[in-house]
Amino acid sequence: MMILNETYTLSNGVRIPKLGLGTWFIDDGKAADAVTEAVAIGYRNIDTAQAYGNERGVGEGIRASGIPRDELFVSTKVAAEIKNYDGAAAAIDGSLATLGLDHIDLMLIHSPQPWNDFRGGDYAEGNRDTWRALEDAYRAGKLRSIGVSNFEQRDLDNILSTCTVAPQVNQLLVHAGNTPAELIDYCRNKEILVQAYSPIAHGEILKNPDVRALAERYGVTVPQLCIRYTLQLGTVSLPKTANPEHMRSNARVDFVITDDDMDVLRSMRAQDYGEHSVFPVYSGK
Repeated sequence: MMILNETYTLSNGVRIPKLGLGTWFIDDGKAADAVTEAVAIGYRNIDTAQAYGNERGVGEGIRASGIPRDELFVSTKVAAEIKNYDGAAAAIDGSLATLGLDHIDLMLIHSPQPWNDFRGGDYAEGNRDTWRALEDAYRAGKLRSIGVSNFEQRDLDNILSTCTVAPQVNQLLVHAGNTPAELIDYCRNKEILVQAYSPIAHGEILKNPDVRALAERYGVTVPQLCIRYTLQLGTVSLPKTANPEHMRSNARVDFVITDDDMDVLRSMRAQDYGEHSVFPVYSGK
């Protein structure tokens, strides 16, 4: 599981592990055990959010892991509904308190719009105000790096037009079947690292016969193929699981997808998320 020891370097010099543990849909009461299991296996990158409702459990798991704090990379996100400086500043301090940590390694704006208006109205000024709060917390040492999530190019341009610290990360929905290649390239050109959430398409891609056939050809599982795909795109991969066996399996990705097969996966269109299509990040609205 060599991937657990590999890192990218953000534009500010901070190192971030290439493979992380996503915690969306992990209940607060179960998050501590999931985090301690992941850290024991070798994970050092843990991702949560205010909206997940499990920051308390994640923080408990981090403290219980027995691993020095500076060896772990912990991310969280300002709630999408917060679009003003004072609210964002309070939310940052709230996450620090709930997690029980003296600093957060990466904090993101969860979405450029509130979830009930995803990809809807104009929140440009609110995003700039929220970003300013992240910049101030970054300078104060509360945050080691700052970024955004679900931001399209126009949303990034809005931040870049006035910021004094450029976003170091953009966390996006990226998986075989949904590869926003132009946006990934744009971020790369701006030295913004992309993190891929739902790299296994929230489980729906397990049913895809083409992906299953390709995984069989490599002698790997569908999740392993999908995680490897996002890594070879140059992104951080954040598969979600509370199952220790799945955590171990997800980290066994020490194989290489050929360029031809990468092209096949990159051109694939598979965006049916089943019952989870009700969530804005999957429906696009």
